[in-house]
Amino acid sequence: MNVSRNFLLLGSAFLFVGILMGMYMGGSGNHSLALSHAHINLLGFVLSAVFALTYKAYPVMTEGRLASIYFWLHFVGAVMVNLLVFLLLAQIITEAAMVPIAPLSELLVLLGILAFGWNVIKNAH
Repeated sequence: MNVSRNFLLLGSAFLFVGILMGMYMGGSGNHSLALSHAHINLLGFVLSAVFALTYKAYPVMTEGRLASIYFWLHFVGAVMVNLLVFLLLAQIITEAAMVPIAPLSELLVLLGILAFGWNVIKNAH
């Protein structure tokens, strides 16, 4: 698994969705999805790009299973978080309907960040 490339692909997909959403908001004047737009661009694109560049700069971090585990935790967690935020702001679901999926998706992102942090401490010299 090429973790750096996978993060670049994931980040590019989030960027595409974020740009489309921004174009919609700008064209329509409806900015009710601004928080979703920010989550997509920051949690999706920016973090994925940072992780891709980090793994490219420190290839030793890609050895073993930790980088792959982190990629899947971030991928699943970030997609779930972003989808839930969008559905909530678009008034398709309520906050109550987000339980237990929202805390689980947030936990996946957190566990991924912990795996990444451990990998940095262990391998990024």
